[in-house]
Amino acid sequence: MNGYKSFEIPWWSTEFTSGEDLAVADAVRNRRLSQGVITSEFETILKDYLGVRNVIAVTNGSCALLVSLIAIGIKPGDEVLVPNRTWIATAHAVHLLGGIPVFVDTESNRPIMDLTDIEHRITSKTKAIIPVHMNGGAVDITTLKELSSSYDIQIIEDAAQALGSLSPERVHLGTESLMGCFSLSVAKIISSGQGGFITTDDDELANRLRAIRTHGVVNTLSGESWRTPGFNFRFTDVLASIGIVQLGLLPDRILRLTEIRKQYATELQDILKIRLIPSKQYEVGPYIEVLVEDRSGLITYLQGKSIETRPFYPDLDTAPYWTSNQDCRNSKVFSANGLYLPSGPSLSDDQILKVTSSIKTYFYKS
Repeated sequence: MNGYKSFEIPWWSTEFTSGEDLAVADAVRNRRLSQGVITSEFETILKDYLGVRNVIAVTNGSCALLVSLIAIGIKPGDEVLVPNRTWIATAHAVHLLGGIPVFVDTESNRPIMDLTDIEHRITSKTKAIIPVHMNGGAVDITTLKELSSSYDIQIIEDAAQALGSLSPERVHLGTESLMGCFSLSVAKIISSGQGGFITTDDDELANRLRAIRTHGVVNTLSGESWRTPGFNFRFTDVLASIGIVQLGLLPDRILRLTEIRKQYATELQDILKIRLIPSKQYEVGPYIEVLVEDRSGLITYLQGKSIETRPFYPDLDTAPYWTSNQDCRNSKVFSANGLYLPSGPSLSDDQILKVTSSIKTYFYKS
């Protein structure tokens, strides 16, 4: 999975062995290649599953964020609040439009946006907030909406890692605000290889999103006038055919990821130098995230056992091209000590036991 070395146990394990190949062949055989009827079917299935009025499939999760920001008119100089711990696409979508990402610290025990750190970062230039449901961890959107409404600020949820995860009110993450953005890349609970989609209950906004993804028109064959600036952010029927098969696997994958997390929690509970980042009921995290002492030493040791791990990516405010940094003390702990252990719905119980046994051996020897 990392493109450089083959590991007996990779950091992410998923399979495409449930008929995805036949679905692709059928799409090709019927000349369903570009965005068309299979994409529409995929959008409808997603819409029904999530309980939203509209789903707009796009090229990938990063484009979902970019298209959403275009749709609400983010322009140069506008400020958008983003968490300091997220995949950098969240901030890059703002940056590429000339906006200014303003970084918000994380909670102390979970790497999700700390709502108590938001209000003092809001200025007259703040136009939007992008809470990120990292690893299926629910940001409190109800509280955030109460805050944002006082300042007339839009909320766009980044739910790229949160498909299948629910809020405490049992509502799908990514469906509680103006828009939700999802990813279908390989290291997600379900995948079409690449891909993403946007959810919204606003029909007028949905039509704008559909136009933006196709150079400003909804239907390229209709001869309609250009509605709005846009680009080619379209999905394809080939990818949608894979996505439909994968969606059928979602309930079982949710159960499997829950089982994997419980097994890791049981096996690692007595090791003082490693801590599983907590998850709440009804949250479904695709990744096993831990805070660990001597992260680099453990990574090297596990590599020797042909076990791949992945350190957390750096805090966003460490990138050299931002105009200013914000003080985000909590997030630094996750950046320095966070580690992804082998994860994914295809990970076997025996593989988990090998990983946890190796971790125990490393720390008991230390």
